Amino acid sequence: MSRPGATILAPSGLRLSGAEARFFAQADPFGFILFARNLEDAAQIRGLTDELRQVVGRDAPIFIDQEGGRVQRLRPPLATEFLPPLDEVALYGRYAARAMELRFRIIAAELRALGIDGNCAPMLDVARPATHAFLRNRCYGTSTAQVVTMGQAAVRGMVAGGVLPVMKHLPGHGLAQLDSHLDLPRITAPRAELEAVDFAAFRPFADLPLAMTAHLVFEGIAPDPATVSPTMISLIRQDLGFAGLLMTDDISMQALSGDVASRSAAAIAAGCDLVLHCNGDAEELAQVVAASGQLSDAALHRAEAALARRTAPQPVDLTALHAERKALVAEGL
Repeated sequence: MSRPGATILAPSGLRLSGAEARFFAQADPFGFILFARNLEDAAQIRGLTDELRQVVGRDAPIFIDQEGGRVQRLRPPLATEFLPPLDEVALYGRYAARAMELRFRIIAAELRALGIDGNCAPMLDVARPATHAFLRNRCYGTSTAQVVTMGQAAVRGMVAGGVLPVMKHLPGHGLAQLDSHLDLPRITAPRAELEAVDFAAFRPFADLPLAMTAHLVFEGIAPDPATVSPTMISLIRQDLGFAGLLMTDDISMQALSGDVASRSAAAIAAGCDLVLHCNGDAEELAQVVAASGQLSDAALHRAEAALARRTAPQPVDLTALHAERKALVAEGL
């Protein structure tokens, strides 16, 4: 592949304006991400995903946050409505892993039908009693083992459906008691607890193609938020063993200080491969693109390896999958 920009960018609306199309063509981001403002009906979404790929002249990956539950950009009739993951795990009981695999196989089929081939999941943060409400019921469990089991099931479902999984939020957001969209969480737990619980949830997924950082400070390890901390990015690479393509969480979230340009430059300097920008603001987009530059040699190699793992969906009978999920509810009670 040619050397794209070190960004994942979001369009502002349902279709690209002429100015937006020209900007994206010049910026040549690695990929795109869609939000509710970009989603109206199936024909419009397929038109937009086609248009985004046309302006960069290649089969760029297009991502979305389709966790199911509160964070679900596509809603009925475009996609199946799901419970928040933590609630679903409780509902299905001993069959929760199979239900999670079916959930994400259905999600994958719905995404691919619209031209979307990347999903910002699994979410491998371990829920605690004090985990902030913005995150807690999005988690897959309250123990490392449970999160790993459910995360592996989610990955199986997405991979079978031809969707690239993006694990998040490295190296673990479960202890956060603030919403990083608005504030900077600071984690004071001892390193031993982090290693045994939060960091441990990510190690079994070190071979996934893509991952997303967390905007939070681990006070006993480094003074800066993980996204912009060379120490924390080194921990992700060395301690957790993740060798894939690493993107930031949304660089415009208020957990980070400074403007989006300084944040973007700091994230790239710290070792992130890609800067994710989500709000579609044209002025911010220009700053992020200028500050992020192009993929480094190492990032380009990781990007090529990630895209090589993008496969065609396996055949699926969605009616049968929905029926199996329904039957499992009774079995799990």
